[in-house]
Amino acid sequence: MKKIYMILAAVAAFTLTAQAQTSGIINVGDLSSAGTYNGSYFDMAPTNFYLAHTGAQMLFTPDLLTDLDGKQNVKIKSLKFTFMSETFETIQRNVQIYLQESDATEFAVVDNKKQFFPLGAVAGEEDMEFDMLDNFGDDCELEYNVDFAFTPGKTLIVTMIYDAEDDDNCTMGTDYAPFYTSGIHNKCMTFTSNTQSFADYAQGDDFPDATAMLGCGTNVDLPVTEIGYTYEDTPTGVTEIAQGKTVAGVRYFNIDGKEMMQPQGLTIAVTTYSDGTTKTEKIMK
Repeated sequence: MKKIYMILAAVAAFTLTAQAQTSGIINVGDLSSAGTYNGSYFDMAPTNFYLAHTGAQMLFTPDLLTDLDGKQNVKIKSLKFTFMSETFETIQRNVQIYLQESDATEFAVVDNKKQFFPLGAVAGEEDMEFDMLDNFGDDCELEYNVDFAFTPGKTLIVTMIYDAEDDDNCTMGTDYAPFYTSGIHNKCMTFTSNTQSFADYAQGDDFPDATAMLGCGTNVDLPVTEIGYTYEDTPTGVTEIAQGKTVAGVRYFNIDGKEMMQPQGLTIAVTTYSDGTTKTEKIMK
């Protein structure tokens, strides 16, 4: 059985707005066929639990987000990642999420050094506890709720920072909790350290360089990710069918069970949306 850890973004509440709001899911990578080995368990996104401080920056480029094309008022509402629990420790982490959109589709390279992007806007922060003993051998899902307005056709940049109080609060030896990888190369970079947070590093003179000497993984695969979103489905037309007419698939019966024409004073409004769906409403006039 999968165990679910959930974090509610501290700066964004989930709210439903217009009646025409629709939700959807984008799957980046196929969990059913994904592996957990990414060259090194140091180079793991969104985190590894072996080191006290990690950071991951992930580029979800337009070719991965084509489900959003043509949609209006898109909001990114959730991010979900899956890892295999292969350790017995209970791990605590402070988790920070930063989101931004960009026209860039890859990390820049300056003087043969890949460059991180600025962290973006804070989307949430929470202290979390991972009870690995109770979940040993299980696939564990990490789901983060956010609320970020996004423009289709852009790249979604997700930065995630995990910090422990010290390196005693980490997995030991070869015991660790690998995340499933999508096989999508070079769209992710990581930072690892037992002494410094990625947030502090991003304020230092070495930023935005990402090099092996700084504990960075520069060619990391994107993790398998489930991205939840909402959008406003704009009506493309409304057809009113007045009293006495018929509507395909709609039949009327009186109290005795006899079929009758559309009742007096009743108008049927058929609204067609941009995704091809329709909504039929009965309106008394």
